[in-house]
Amino acid sequence: MNNSQQRGGDRSATRRAELIAIGRKLFADTSYDALSMDDIARHAGVAKGLIYYYFKSKRGYYLAIIEDSVADLVARAGRHDDLPPVERVQRTVDGYLRYAEHHQAAYRTIISGGVGFDAEVHAIRDGVREALIGAIAEGAYGRKDIPQLARTALIGWLCSVEGITLDWIDRPGLARETVGSLLVRTLGDTLRVIEDFEPSYPAPARP
Repeated sequence: MNNSQQRGGDRSATRRAELIAIGRKLFADTSYDALSMDDIARHAGVAKGLIYYYFKSKRGYYLAIIEDSVADLVARAGRHDDLPPVERVQRTVDGYLRYAEHHQAAYRTIISGGVGFDAEVHAIRDGVREALIGAIAEGAYGRKDIPQLARTALIGWLCSVEGITLDWIDRPGLARETVGSLLVRTLGDTLRVIEDFEPSYPAPARP
């Protein structure tokens, strides 16, 4: 690749990233169906054809936005390796809640699986679940490879997290810190149950 082609590729990647950043703001609290491509182009200050050029369709654009924002969530979850286990878990849970709080429409889409059965959105959701279970396991046990029973128990806890988080953003009133404390305490209970079944995976000591 020559320098001219590289510069063109860099500009294209930058433009695509700019459109995704604009879309993240637009869809933060607005559902997929509430914005037309004309609305999106007008808010972005670009020709509608430019969005089609980079993303092929409205759905392609929306999926790219969700994938980008989810990548931030997953990166945030694994960003606290230098902290003690309990504090690492607390930061991970808080980052998860912050994401849901500030990207409510996208969060609902991910957890609900999109409109009808959307295999790509389901895959994104499953990826988030696996990343968060890995982050929790790393924080609790210092390793991501855990027994099937432990993984099943953590999946059960994470499903309850999703339900609680959806209820929280639908019925605001509780402080994020309160919800976070609730989720961390129920996680502690789950980790102690895992320890009962798998003694070689002890729950972290309470601070």
